[in-house]
Formats: sequence, structure tokens, C-alpha cells
Amino acid sequence: MADSSGISILLVDDHPVVRQGYRRVLESQEGFRVIAEADSAAAAYAAFKAHAPDVVVLDISMKGASGLEAIRNIRARDARACILVFSMHGEAPLVKAAFAAGASGFVTKSSEPAALVRAIRMVVRGERALSDDVAHVLAADSLDPQQTVLDRLGEREIEILRQLASGLTTEQIAENLHLSVKTVQNYHYLVKAKTGLQTDAQLVRLAVTSGLTDL
Repeated sequence: MADSSGISILLVDDHPVVRQGYRRVLESQEGFRVIAEADSAAAAYAAFKAHAPDVVVLDISMKGASGLEAIRNIRARDARACILVFSMHGEAPLVKAAFAAGASGFVTKSSEPAALVRAIRMVVRGERALSDDVAHVLAADSLDPQQTVLDRLGEREIEILRQLASGLTTEQIAENLHLSVKTVQNYHYLVKAKTGLQTDAQLVRLAVTSGLTDL
């Protein structure tokens, strides 16, 4: 909950120009203070521990461990943390994975700045926030009785898939997620088994069409 000094914000994005632009937008709002920035999941967690912001605004698609991992780690440290995802992608599987990891809201970068500002105020009040396009995507998804392929995967399996599709090796993924190489290999096998896909090329196509990675 914000105090009398306003809402303190941790801004997480791996593009400095993007952070700079949105910092200006946020700090133009009365009562908003960007008290820290981070460019990776690990840096986001460290900044959260150091600064205890009222809300974390973060992108999901980052090099190395993604925003999903940052959400999971921050929420493990503080179950009351307010985390607003701010992403280029708003596909239903990605949005659902973010909320499953512990996100408080989800706004796409194509939304008007006012939507981001409104969402920040909502999540700080303890409400769930969605930009209009994300709300429409989730509504359409809820009306479709067909389960998508990605719905068969758990949060950690989705994160493994994203990193595999981004071209990382098993060893790099293991280091990013603090897992053993054997565990990552097991997850890799499970992802193929659950999706029914046989090759890594097919996994990459799935990740791209689901908005898990930019290629």
C-alpha cells in the first residue's frame, strides 16, 4: 500500500530507451515515483529486496530468465507484492502464465499511457488490472472450450520452452533458473511429451505463435 509520499515504482525492462521513456511518463503523474530500475529478472529481484517498491512494472520478454521467473521469485519473497506486467505481447497463454506466476495485472505496450497509469493505481489498491485488449483476449479464450497446447504446460515448463526457443543451451537455462542440467533436460522432455511435438523447431514455432519469444 502506498504511503503519503505517493506510489513508489520499480521499472523493469531490458531496453534502456524503453525504461527512460516510461519513466518520464510515470513521473509526470502526481504521486508516482520511480525509485529503481532493472534490466533482468535477477536485477529485478535484487532491486525489489533493496527498495521494497509499492509496485513492480515489468516486461516479460527479457534476455536470460524472463519476467515470469522474476514474478515467481518476488512473490516468493513477498506474497503481497504488486506486480504489473507490461508487455508487447498479450496472447492468452502468456497472460495466464503471468497470473499463474503471481502477477497482479497485465497491460500491453500498445495501450495508451493512461491505461498503464490506471492499472498501477488499481494493483496498488489490491485490484486485478487488465488493458482492454488483454481483457478481450481472455474473454474470447474463456468462451472457447478447446484447450490450447500451452494450457497443458506448467509455469516452469512454459519458462523452459521460452528459453529454449530463444536459442539458449540447456546449460545456460540451468544457470538462469538455478536448476541442474538434468532437471532442465527432464523439463525439455516433458514439454515435448505434453505438446505432442517432436522437434525443437516445432517448439520454437509454438513459442513464437504464443508470444513467448520474439524472433
